Amino acid sequence: MTENHGATDRYEVIVIGGGAAGLSAALVLGRARRRTLVVDAGEPRNAPAAHMQGYLSRDGMPPAEFLAVGRAEIARYGVELVRDRAVDATKGEDFAVRLAGGTPSGGGRTVHARQLVVATGLRDELPPVEGLAARFGRDVVHCPYCHGWEVRDQAFGVLATSPLSVHQALMVTQWSKDVTFFLHTVAEEELSDEDLRRLAAAGVDVVPGEVAGVVVEDDRITGVRLTDGTVHARETLFVAPRAVPRTDLLRRLGAEMDETPFGTYPVVDARGLTTVPGLWAAGNASGFAEQVINSASRGYRAGAAINAELLMSDLDAAVQGAERTAQV
Repeated sequence: MTENHGATDRYEVIVIGGGAAGLSAALVLGRARRRTLVVDAGEPRNAPAAHMQGYLSRDGMPPAEFLAVGRAEIARYGVELVRDRAVDATKGEDFAVRLAGGTPSGGGRTVHARQLVVATGLRDELPPVEGLAARFGRDVVHCPYCHGWEVRDQAFGVLATSPLSVHQALMVTQWSKDVTFFLHTVAEEELSDEDLRRLAAAGVDVVPGEVAGVVVEDDRITGVRLTDGTVHARETLFVAPRAVPRTDLLRRLGAEMDETPFGTYPVVDARGLTTVPGLWAAGNASGFAEQVINSASRGYRAGAAINAELLMSDLDAAVQGAERTAQV
């Protein structure tokens, strides 16, 4: 698509983030004839994955292809897209967003809008174990709903990073009955009696000891190696990355934030509106558990709500203007 900066730097809506949530919001807004700009830094969370799953009618589609189709769709409705990074944002009469412009100092242009959608997502921070990053999205995975079918009936390992990892170990038994739970940095006494009973009932083997890395042969995982040198034959390793939400702009704009076990996210209403008027959050910028299909839904909902907000605001302004004229 042609990336057009436009004749002016003023828009009705700016969407920061060109993933499923941002593109979905932009599609709704473009179809509603709103002058909209998408700022896309090109860092989708699911970039390491070869395919995305569980999206009705798009199951198995490569993430890059999905985004390319989305960009083409918003272009048909006049939505502009710029490949850039939003480095700062302020709010006065409108929102002012400063773009990096390809310079280290972030000295790009400043764009303005009446409403702002932050759909910047999050990044997954993997445990510091040798080999995980290189295999992530292939045979090191985190979500059974995203990858479980593709690795079904293989020999699974689950890397514990907290007692909450028990839930992951139990969940993946739906896709394989050969599951080993590596306690890694979690002491066995940190697990509750209920945890241990459930793991035993599910047939999960519990292995104490810290994991040093994965064993790779012929470009596939063949085992998990402990720090004592012991190797356990495994084909797939499930991990629980630490979610790092990209919410800096929301914080700078004064949005109220909420601490959760999976990171700090903005407080939003059912439509995605934050505690700052005109400031919206969608997709993984608003919560940890938003899969691609959920993110698209949240973006759609925010886009429709924004259009209604703008319409009613303009009508109210017209009514007030007419009343002032009548009083003269």
